[in-house]
Amino acid sequence: MLDFLGTLQRTHTCGALRAAEAGSSVVLMGWVNRRRDHGNLIFLDLRDRTGITQIVLDKDLSPDGHAKAEQIRPEYVVAVVGKVRLRGAEVINPKMETGAIEIVADQLLVLNDSKLPPFSPAEDAIANEELRLKYRYLDLRRPAMLRNFELRHKVALAIRQYLSGEGFLEVETPILMGSTPEGARDYLVPSRVHPGSFYALPQSPQLFKQILMISGFDRYFQVARCFRDEDLRADRQPEFTQIDLEMSFPQQETVFAVVEGFLKAAFSVAGEPLSAPFPRMTFDEALRLYGIDKPDMRLPAMTEVSAAFMPEQLQTLAIAAGQPIVAVRIPGVGELSRKERDDLRLVYPSRLAPNALKVMDDFKRLEKSFPQAIQTIRELTGSAEQDLVVLVVADGKLGDGRVADGEVRFGDGAEGKRPPTGDGVAASVLTGRERTIYEMAGLVRLALAHKFADRHKAFEKRGTAEDYRFLWVTDFPFFEWDEETKTWAAAHHPFTSPHEDDLEAGRLTSDPGAVRALAYDIVLNGTELGSGSIRIHRKDVQAQIFSALGMSDEEAHKRFGYFLEAMEYGAPPHGGIALGLDRIVMILAGEQSLREVIAFPKTARAIDLMVNAPAPVSEIQLRELHIRPVLKN
Repeated sequence: MLDFLGTLQRTHTCGALRAAEAGSSVVLMGWVNRRRDHGNLIFLDLRDRTGITQIVLDKDLSPDGHAKAEQIRPEYVVAVVGKVRLRGAEVINPKMETGAIEIVADQLLVLNDSKLPPFSPAEDAIANEELRLKYRYLDLRRPAMLRNFELRHKVALAIRQYLSGEGFLEVETPILMGSTPEGARDYLVPSRVHPGSFYALPQSPQLFKQILMISGFDRYFQVARCFRDEDLRADRQPEFTQIDLEMSFPQQETVFAVVEGFLKAAFSVAGEPLSAPFPRMTFDEALRLYGIDKPDMRLPAMTEVSAAFMPEQLQTLAIAAGQPIVAVRIPGVGELSRKERDDLRLVYPSRLAPNALKVMDDFKRLEKSFPQAIQTIRELTGSAEQDLVVLVVADGKLGDGRVADGEVRFGDGAEGKRPPTGDGVAASVLTGRERTIYEMAGLVRLALAHKFADRHKAFEKRGTAEDYRFLWVTDFPFFEWDEETKTWAAAHHPFTSPHEDDLEAGRLTSDPGAVRALAYDIVLNGTELGSGSIRIHRKDVQAQIFSALGMSDEEAHKRFGYFLEAMEYGAPPHGGIALGLDRIVMILAGEQSLREVIAFPKTARAIDLMVNAPAPVSEIQLRELHIRPVLKN
């Protein structure tokens, strides 16, 4: 028989009481975390969001409460009326914040019972993630999950307070909007009142926040819900939250200072002080030093070491002459055994195609034949004897223009994201073949770093500034080459401003691959936290960009007419950025998946197991929307 709460009021939460409250009469309410029956004494661990308090039901002092406690099981919801008592010195639990006290119950009310749960929220870890997502309401009761969401709240609040203090206005933008190109597929919503027409869920509030600048809002921000229909992974969800901001009349430095300010505030509430300004690096430097545009700088940069070898040595080693030889150093790993080198063949990136690029990881063997070259490499890389050094090289047996397995293509610039540029001022001065070598070396570097993380220890949290290595990456290529369509596409988005000197030199038409964007990414420990740019504010420049992307005036006006018209009414120079709130919290919480910091996430197949979505809808609903599904056989 369940009890009614009546007028009984909770006086304290389960994590609030300390020794100073000894002797106080209290009322606690929560879930039974554990139950221990010692005959005349029954102990309940009562849990709520704030913590756990031990309850004692003594058969002599409260026979009715003791009788109820005999029937209680984990996850029952109960109320306890009693007095706070100090525990004996020998039974104090130092692992609990309430471990110095317990509640001697006078009365126990059973507010609701519970089925036997498929797993206990008292467990520290549940291996079956699908079970956790199906019963998410149980999973979210776990203290570790509750801590994550308390952290998320504090981080979001700190960011809101900081931006408000800097003169930003929080403005909500539409969830139902028109479809705009953002680099991923839109989620479409059919209109009932306009048959055959669709809204799109926003991939970002991009055009709306630019229109707010045209409207004179000067500084805008939003904790914005965004949606992208793309393949999922641990750090990607179909719906996500970003810290979105825009400002009028900024330089890049203005944006950087604001972002560094709110990140310092956010990390501070998590007990992680940061120092600013963050280091900066161009896209080209990032490729040369790390082989990727989102470098993890907790490990050493790569080094180009071709000067260590004589031409005849390159021929003997079957290394392509005239191409970079990139050394990757992982500290503290040491020389590898033969078995470890064999095992690495399964670790190296699949795009490291045979007969195109190769990894040379047997330094002992190389040192026997080429001692001076290896000594020079150690000097160039600054490596010690206990460091692992491997070389990523182009195979000298591969002739120019040959395609290896359709993966790594050398020759006319088909490899990489764009063809080589035609003049000396380029988004990246690397040729297509050079860029491929650096990018593959970057992938090898990451593969080795994760394979031997237990040896180099660089990824372990040490409680120092080295735990969080922030970086601004700037001067991205404006365009990337789409090999399938044989056309240029916007690498960021088509509203990003190109460098003025590239515009003045006419490179939009003469050499699109050389055009640099006033775009920037903020990176933390190899994770891209956010992207932004200085925007185009002149209609004539915007028209040039659309033309370079192969978009006709008619198509541009059909898709963005309202925005192009707004630009004719005095659009100020403006720029901004968006950072993933989920990713920030994930890193601060020490988690490896966004699903640990999003309350109701989707699986890797974009399914909500708890509510069983997506799911078919009724024929009546489809008829109202003038939709008929077309299913593949």
